[in-house]
Amino acid sequence: MKDPEPFRTKHTEEQSELIEENKEHDKLNKEEDKHVKTGENSLSHSQTKQKDLKKRRDEKSFICTQCGKSLRSKPGLKNHMRIHTGEKLFTCDQCGKSFTESSNFKKHMNIHTGEKLHECDQCGKTFLWSSVLKNHLKIHSKEKPHSCSLCGKSFSQLQSLKVHQKRHAGVREYKCFDCKKTFITAPHLKRHLMIHTGEKPYHCTVCRKSFNQSSNLRVHKRFTVSRSSSDPTLSGLMSFPHQT
Repeated sequence: MKDPEPFRTKHTEEQSELIEENKEHDKLNKEEDKHVKTGENSLSHSQTKQKDLKKRRDEKSFICTQCGKSLRSKPGLKNHMRIHTGEKLFTCDQCGKSFTESSNFKKHMNIHTGEKLHECDQCGKTFLWSSVLKNHLKIHSKEKPHSCSLCGKSFSQLQSLKVHQKRHAGVREYKCFDCKKTFITAPHLKRHLMIHTGEKPYHCTVCRKSFNQSSNLRVHKRFTVSRSSSDPTLSGLMSFPHQT
């Protein structure tokens, strides 16, 4: 296990900033309660304090210099910036894979433990989170409750609609620092970065050829299976060494 001290230091700093922000919020709430109990212009005072709180929150808005996104806190901005910089604080001690966010790191760790608590009763597929299962079930029901107001296209998942709307708006907030190419989503950027790193995580079990995209592997598999069924000489491919 790697020394967790560097992570703990960063987390403590960010947590302290969040605590200070919450203290200010609590202070405003206590002042509201005090005036409500004394009956001193309770309604108007409460409304004034709510406006004051909103104003303070707006003043504390932190803007990303890369994509213009506004965050409510400095720790929130720090976390967001890791998407652009590629900084990954959380590393798996099982396989060495690193992650930008702790939530994604925790999801990844479940892969090693094999823990999948939520199963689809339609196809048997299992998921780590109930929310993911809920979204998955929409595929079976053909339910598409999220519609684009510009073109009318509907989607089963809200995230898919958001990505679609970014295409309308021309928003491409994820930038490759190697070639300056921009992308709509983080997964698209991650897939592109494999071109620069040479990473090919998808392997054919028949011929051991590797690919940087799962879609390319699927096409390759269909072609390989089709050829092997008509060409017996391809049966020897199983003994081929790993190719990259």
